[in-house]
Amino acid sequence: MMATLAFHTPRTLDEAVALLAVDPRAIPLAGGTDLIVQMRSDRLAPSAIVDLKRVGELDGVRSHGDGFAIGAATPCTALKEDAALAAAWPGVVEAANLIGSVQVRNRATMAGNLCNASPAADSVPALVAAGATCLVLGPDGEREVAVEDIPIGPGETSLKPGEIVVEIRLPGRGEGGGDAYLRSIPRTEMDIAVVGAGANIVLGPDGTCTSARIAIGAVAPTVLLVKEAGEALVGTKLDDAALEAMAEAVRGACKPIDDKRGTVEYRTAMAGVLAKRVVAIARERAGEN
Repeated sequence: MMATLAFHTPRTLDEAVALLAVDPRAIPLAGGTDLIVQMRSDRLAPSAIVDLKRVGELDGVRSHGDGFAIGAATPCTALKEDAALAAAWPGVVEAANLIGSVQVRNRATMAGNLCNASPAADSVPALVAAGATCLVLGPDGEREVAVEDIPIGPGETSLKPGEIVVEIRLPGRGEGGGDAYLRSIPRTEMDIAVVGAGANIVLGPDGTCTSARIAIGAVAPTVLLVKEAGEALVGTKLDDAALEAMAEAVRGACKPIDDKRGTVEYRTAMAGVLAKRVVAIARERAGEN
């Protein structure tokens, strides 16, 4: 049985931050699909819940410069409905819509998936590969943080007391760019990634890779941006040698665990395989752009 706790429904960002700042044991709720499960299993025992779903500024997708800003309380299913976002960042939208079931995604949010800080979070490798950032608001004001700098360990984030993620920002999609995300799971759906990989590449007019970001999940305490993997692709036409060098960098970055869902050897090998596959998908999409 869960103990009685306070439940707050702020209508403004300032009110939400104030409620969290005054009570160090209060926890924000964006979708609640991880939070409620953790409370029921006694992994978390907050003194209060601060529901962000009624803060209008946190809902929806909007333009931000030449890119996009996704409100922290925007459900994953809503991302597919934004044609411009889905066209520019299909890998990000696809990753967000691998989380749980349709019913879960109707509540779940990418900001919640990020701040839950699971190494196996599906949306995070795609966001990291995309070069996404977070607008964070707290008692000391605003700051912009790279997505990969939010999780610092399983279940732990770099957010300070009273801080919340307001929105996730994606850059604009220029010509010749494409992204993708894939995961390996034991079942066909509604499972946690044993390995995940995201890629974001840009091709020049002659097909030469001019930029590449590769991120992997479920193979280390946090999602990793593997800079050496991206560097292995830049300046090449994504030939077999370049892809193998990229995969080798990915395998070298892996620090997985052994558990009932996958061995160290399997996770490491599969990370390289998935990295090659996502680059192939991203390359195809880049050619279309």
